[in-house]
Amino acid sequence: MVAGDSQSLPQRRLSQPPLPGSGPLRKTRKKLQVIICVLLVELCERFTFFGIVCNTILFCTVKLGYDNYLAATVNLCFIGASTLSPVLVGWFAETCLGRSKVLYLCAFLHFFGTAMLPVVAFPFEDFYIDTHHMTHQLKPREQQILFYFGLLAAALGIGGIRAILCPMGAYSLQGYNQHQLLSFFNWFYWLVNLNSTVVFLGIAYIQQSVGKNLGFLIPFTSVLLALIAIHMMRNKLTYKPKKGGSLLTTLGIFLNSLKMCCLHYRHLSGDVGSWLDRAKENNGGRYSETHVENVKVLAKLFPLYGLQLLYKACITQIPSGYYIQTMNSKLHLNNLLLPIGAMNVISILPLLLLAPLIECVTTCYLSKEKTPLAPAKVISLGHACATLSVLVAGFSELQRKAYPLVEQTLSGRVLQVSSMPCFQLAPQYILLGLAEALVAPACSLISFQLTPSHIRGISLHFLTLSYGGGCFLGAFLIQLVFFLSGGNFYPSMLHDGNLERFFFLLATLMAVNTYVFWSVSNRYKDLSVQGKALTSPLTDKLLHYKACLRFYDTVDCSYTNQSVESIL
Repeated sequence: MVAGDSQSLPQRRLSQPPLPGSGPLRKTRKKLQVIICVLLVELCERFTFFGIVCNTILFCTVKLGYDNYLAATVNLCFIGASTLSPVLVGWFAETCLGRSKVLYLCAFLHFFGTAMLPVVAFPFEDFYIDTHHMTHQLKPREQQILFYFGLLAAALGIGGIRAILCPMGAYSLQGYNQHQLLSFFNWFYWLVNLNSTVVFLGIAYIQQSVGKNLGFLIPFTSVLLALIAIHMMRNKLTYKPKKGGSLLTTLGIFLNSLKMCCLHYRHLSGDVGSWLDRAKENNGGRYSETHVENVKVLAKLFPLYGLQLLYKACITQIPSGYYIQTMNSKLHLNNLLLPIGAMNVISILPLLLLAPLIECVTTCYLSKEKTPLAPAKVISLGHACATLSVLVAGFSELQRKAYPLVEQTLSGRVLQVSSMPCFQLAPQYILLGLAEALVAPACSLISFQLTPSHIRGISLHFLTLSYGGGCFLGAFLIQLVFFLSGGNFYPSMLHDGNLERFFFLLATLMAVNTYVFWSVSNRYKDLSVQGKALTSPLTDKLLHYKACLRFYDTVDCSYTNQSVESIL
């Protein structure tokens, strides 16, 4: 036994040198596990979100008996709440409960919301029949209460999952040049829309062709996968964003500046270069000079954010006006009932095809030492495509009403729809998808490139707020047009009203919006100089010292990161 042990000692000594190299291997495996779990959570979250969006209008009109304008408003409000909730939940997690507690709370809300929707979608006569063959049905008021509670809880849950598990700040983008950033955003949105394609096809087909209301059961089952992924990784999936400015501080500077401007007219005070300078401590305000200068850099992007509101209202026509148009068109193709989600896939195809094309064209331009089209001009082109899409939708509606009416069954209800094939609506979907393929990556690039590194997260938050605000603006326009026109511009029966006038009005507003953005786009042309904020001399020295140490690789970077963050 002793001899055997003595012979095994050299082998053990020989096997010990590879141990130091096992650290990077363990880190690689850990990163791989995190990537797989994040992709799984992202897939499940997208599956639940698009599952609800794809079925809300059909469920509200067919099952709840809502008018078209009210069903479209409910759907857009849910999309807007789901878009805004990551910003609000992320701030709540940082300032109040903490990220882990908020994550589990949002997971519970997500589970609760997606569990309520099947209760509402199943009126119980299909599954629960007692011994006396009596059916059990929810009363309409109880059904609506559960439906709205389910939508609200699902929206908050989606926000928590997006903010904590899958934030944009989780991707390390520091040090990338303009071409690399544009390439990243192009492929990022490409992956998101590839996921959307699969989700729209699967859920829409199940909801309409196989099991009627099973479309609302899919969010319930997919959230189980999300909860399993969260339980598997727990804290490993939570991402701690880089400290810098906060959204609350930014809003506080604006409010304090307005307050000081009001006091300026009542009391004598010196002139300042910008109205935001009145929030500085040396001008009687409450905030440091560094914070105010950072907000002044961010304020230069506010025209960009504001002009995305109406554009996003046009994009939201896909889950509202265009959806209603498709639902009232002929969906049968060779005795096969096509799901409405197939038209959504048509709008996603330009996004899937254009991202690789833009990458190739940009690479060719750079190889020939030519300057590609500026992102601001790309956004103007995208806005023009959105305007043209809504205009085409108006003419398509005129053509659709010229066809005779036929009967079509959706979710067990017979509807009078136009005999025009739904594929004739494809051009307006393609133009709107082309607009999104051009605008979304370019807006993200400008928001990221023109702001200092430590407030880039806030810049992307404001861009998200503009997208969510566009959804609520679209819902407001629908309500306003409906009441001003007496229901004629957004009718419950499309062949008895003039929905095309709503599209023409929206196209006119979007044309004006496109011209205004084109006129102010010169300020966003030059992205070669990144946004720089005012910092103190001590901060500059620390940053220079940090760069020298990183060059010689003599110290851990985390120490200098903490030092600079404590000063900022």
